[in-house]
Amino acid sequence: MRAYVGPARGVVFFVVLAALPFMGVQHWVLNMLVFTLMYAVMSSSWNLVGGMAGYPSLGHAAFFGIGAYVEGIWFQHHTVTSGYEPFYLLPLVGIVGAAIGYPFALVAMRTRADVFAIVTITLLFVGQTLAFNLNSLTGGAQGLSIPPAPFPASSFERPYYLVLLVLLAVAMGVTWAAMRSKVGLSLAAVRADEDKAAGIGVHVSGVKMLAFCVSVGITAMVGAVWAAYESFIYPQFAFDPLITIGIVLMTFLGGRGTLWGPVIGAFILELAQQYLAYSLGGNQYYLIAYALVFLIVMLLMPRGILPTIEDRLRTRRRRRSTAGSAASPGLTEPPPEPLPSSAPYAASSNGREGSAR
Repeated sequence: MRAYVGPARGVVFFVVLAALPFMGVQHWVLNMLVFTLMYAVMSSSWNLVGGMAGYPSLGHAAFFGIGAYVEGIWFQHHTVTSGYEPFYLLPLVGIVGAAIGYPFALVAMRTRADVFAIVTITLLFVGQTLAFNLNSLTGGAQGLSIPPAPFPASSFERPYYLVLLVLLAVAMGVTWAAMRSKVGLSLAAVRADEDKAAGIGVHVSGVKMLAFCVSVGITAMVGAVWAAYESFIYPQFAFDPLITIGIVLMTFLGGRGTLWGPVIGAFILELAQQYLAYSLGGNQYYLIAYALVFLIVMLLMPRGILPTIEDRLRTRRRRRSTAGSAASPGLTEPPPEPLPSSAPYAASSNGREGSAR
């Protein structure tokens, strides 16, 4: 039965989320959920590199911005009629993001740990600088506009919400498949000890490149959805370091290297941030509360919410099984038999006396 619990939980989760836009949810609530799903998708995709492979990328917001500008530049030369054209472009955006990420990964993946994080965040600021200065392509500081989709005002958020829900299913499906394949085992070996993994025959470069390209491709698609949803792209928002920080915090909060951890972290932190932003207005106090939520949880659960809960449940089950074994008379061990009288020195507390004689 346990084999069916996980898939059943996932089906219920996605069915409930898919039904929400059709249940008369208010616009501001659905807008919060749109941004929450954005971060849930990006956290799940970041988890492939930062969680499963152990490479803490701090430059994923660069590919978020790349996806947004690919979408914006495309619709400078094409029209939006039905409103669904930006969604049809998403596979192409993902391919472009992965293609741009591949040569960068060839260089960045030669470094490890802190150096890798510094190299990747450098890409973020390079992308932001190019977006500000390539006026003929990106519009510079004035940004790019995308023709707004002609969706009805009563259900404007619904198509974007559903598309992001599909992207979340794709990101979690890729993670689930990786965890149950040789790719996931190879990534775990790389995270534990890359040199030993290479020594036992793991194709280290191949699995790292695959994880990175898939991760940034999905992130670029989220950036394209965001650009279509906002209908305007500014460089400082498309290449925002706070996007990367949010992705990393959510993944660590929920539990990196797990399937549901990044999603749980995104739903906790992003919903809290959005709600506090609505409640406290534009005074930026919500950022303090946002940070406090993360600090409190990380102090109480340093490994993340999901791994901590799993460890506690495992410990509780182990204690119950131990107590049950001790209480069952059939499982108690018989008392030790007395030693025979022909071996007096074996019973001695010092065995050296018997050996000397």
